[in-house]
Amino acid sequence: MAKKTKTVEAPIDKRETFVSIRKNFTDSAEAIPEKLDLLYHLQRTDTEIDRLVRLRGELPLEVETLEASLEQIESKIANINAAIDEQKLAIATNKTAMADGKAMLEKYKAQEEQISNSREYDSINKEIENQDLLVQIAEKRIREANAAIEGLKERLELANDKKTIISEDLAAKKNDLDTIIESTAKEEEALKAKREEYIGKLDERTVTAYDRIRESNSNHLAVVGVYVDAAGNEACGGCMHLIPPQRLADIKTGKKLVICEYCGRILVNA
Repeated sequence: MAKKTKTVEAPIDKRETFVSIRKNFTDSAEAIPEKLDLLYHLQRTDTEIDRLVRLRGELPLEVETLEASLEQIESKIANINAAIDEQKLAIATNKTAMADGKAMLEKYKAQEEQISNSREYDSINKEIENQDLLVQIAEKRIREANAAIEGLKERLELANDKKTIISEDLAAKKNDLDTIIESTAKEEEALKAKREEYIGKLDERTVTAYDRIRESNSNHLAVVGVYVDAAGNEACGGCMHLIPPQRLADIKTGKKLVICEYCGRILVNA
């Protein structure tokens, strides 16, 4: 009795070759015409979904950019407010140091009047000079902190103005985007359901190859028909390269998988 051999399917590779997808079509249990028909309708559905996405234009990207800008400006505002609080704390600290210094000055000046010898006089006088210097330093730091706060407040005002502009622009763009999405939501939902239906009837390897071809082309066309120009020449509907007669015959019968040798798209009899 002949020993049965088990077919081992190779793992799906995102870089599926044309040979692999051709072999997969040949080995598939589904009829090739049915498979090509499913791919054709899957492409048409994806094209319609792409059309709805294009209706949104640059709005999703603009909304995303504005949201990022708003986040940045809010972070900047928070940093400026934190810097203002830091300067206010510095003012409070230096005011305390200045008050303490002045109190010490009064104390040392009172002691100066009771000095009985030159040694004590020199010592007290040195302390008075030190405390006076500390008071001057505290006053200087308070002035600097106040000046810093004024500069920070100017920056804060500009940042808040910018935030207002961005917020208003973002609200308008979001409203436009929501309006478009709402007007096309039902249609897009129906198309996506139809897409899932087609994908469910195709094997995973074919879907992987189809998606790869779509991603590799700027117009996202993986399945195209035959284009007939004014002179009657028949060409690939994707890249417009002429199709050899034998391949044209295979396309028209719909019983073979035909892939354009120039652009890699799947050719069908639309």
